[in-house]
Amino acid sequence: MRKSGVLLHITSLPTPGGIGTLGADAYAFVDFLKKAGMSVWQVLPIGPTGYGESPYQSHGTHAGNINLIDLNFLVRDGLMKAEDAKRFQAGSSTDFDTVKRLKREGLHLCFEQNFNRMEAMVDTFTQSHKNIDDFAFFMALKDYFGGRMWTCWPDVAIRMREEGAMAHYRRILRDEINFHRFTQYVFFTQWLCLKAYANKNGIQIFGDMPIYVAEDSADCWANPNIFQLDRDRRPLKVAGVPPDYFSEDGQLWGNPLYDWKALRRTGFEWWIDRLRTAGELYDMVRVDHFIGFANYYAIRAGAPNARVGKWEKAPGRLFFFVVKRRLPELNIIAEDLGYLTDDVKALLRASGFPGMKVLQFAFDSREESDYLPHNYTQNSVVYTGTHDNTTTADWELSAPAGDVAFARRYLDVDGGADFTRRFIRAALVSVSDTAVIPMPDWLGLGAEARINTPSTLGGNWLWRMDPAALTDALAADILALTKLYGRC
Repeated sequence: MRKSGVLLHITSLPTPGGIGTLGADAYAFVDFLKKAGMSVWQVLPIGPTGYGESPYQSHGTHAGNINLIDLNFLVRDGLMKAEDAKRFQAGSSTDFDTVKRLKREGLHLCFEQNFNRMEAMVDTFTQSHKNIDDFAFFMALKDYFGGRMWTCWPDVAIRMREEGAMAHYRRILRDEINFHRFTQYVFFTQWLCLKAYANKNGIQIFGDMPIYVAEDSADCWANPNIFQLDRDRRPLKVAGVPPDYFSEDGQLWGNPLYDWKALRRTGFEWWIDRLRTAGELYDMVRVDHFIGFANYYAIRAGAPNARVGKWEKAPGRLFFFVVKRRLPELNIIAEDLGYLTDDVKALLRASGFPGMKVLQFAFDSREESDYLPHNYTQNSVVYTGTHDNTTTADWELSAPAGDVAFARRYLDVDGGADFTRRFIRAALVSVSDTAVIPMPDWLGLGAEARINTPSTLGGNWLWRMDPAALTDALAADILALTKLYGRC
């Protein structure tokens, strides 16, 4: 079935208060998508953000980002007073530090006023989400030790999860652990209500799951046996990719690498748990860096960049055989961008998962690309660009002149035509089963609306949609195109 959708992260919604939330604007966006004839809403990872506010560097893969909790909905549900919700709302600009401080203060007040009467509900929630307890304990410890990375906590015993230390800190941090359990309960409640509303209106939520976890995460602290760590539980090698389209130094992500042999001995149980959580949160799951399941790029910990590394073997087909047997209903999309070896191509064919096509990668004037629409297959998801690309309007101005000229010839763009519009049409008309267009492209925006620039720190994840952007005229325009190309 042909379908189409929009890529827009929750933080980019125009909610008052410095960050998009799971409140009224999220429901209004679902209504807009329905009116526009679309059936997919793709978001970036919704876990708690870590270094640089990146949703791809999370403190916990099973947890939600509590900054996305909508305080006005807490008022609606009788968990907060209206004057308190207003008091803890940040200004209109995207200032993450202010948002985090005020949101935490507001949620702490909510916790103090409501936890005693809601404790049984929170207990039931954490019993069915067993990994939330590890996350809550980890975050309470992180707060206690001044926000330091867990490998730098001064108490070695708790770093190493010794039994006596675990019992001691659970006792003295009981209230803070309960705070994190409570806020996760609130997040999941709001998220699953939004997902249910979207599904009721014919909209699938398309989520994004990074392949790697952050070193400073509950996952790494609680499961050191499945990562390549030394005796002090610091990474021996870290993740990244070699020099590519985005960076001549490659991308040094710094995430700890998996010990796939150890994971295999457990039947990949940690991964099954992680994917099960993703299946609860999303209708479709984009598995980031699919290449890493066939082979992964290993860089010595402490290296200054990703130029020097080594490709290592990953479990490939065996892993996805187990996943399909344990989680047969999981709807996976493979992020297969980058240099694809024969092993990766064979793994993608064997898995049967749809891959990705990105139009901005198609027009390399030096060679014919697999991303050119005439090379597509139906079992794929096509994009004009992703969160790691600039907007199409800016690509026209900033890409190599030869590539832009090739795109103009291929798309038959004359001097007066709308370049971004032709990109969108090329995606929608393609044979790919699913077409996803970033919201900035539908709005025709330039570089100011770029979400992320890989291998950079600061200035990312900040774009917010204008509150007046979702007009009836835009919905009608999108609807006409989705009907025209059989995606309604």
